[in-house]
Amino acid sequence: MDSYRRRNPQAALMALEAAAASARGGFACMFSSSDEYENALIMERRAQGLYGRQRHHWPAVMFIGCVLAVAATVLLLG
Repeated sequence: MDSYRRRNPQAALMALEAAAASARGGFACMFSSSDEYENALIMERRAQGLYGRQRHHWPAVMFIGCVLAVAATVLLLG
């Protein structure tokens, strides 16, 4: 193998560069930046319904509680 490198170093260099390019291709990412990745991730999760609108009943419960507290105060003081 050593004699092969001595006979044609240009071919050996080109083969080495081709092997390195091939190895790098295995680690390629389809996203050019982390922002692009996160946008795609959020869009995928929205499509799955993970970021759907959650309905909380606390505001209505708190409003009714406050109305009852004010009504009780008015009835006791009045």
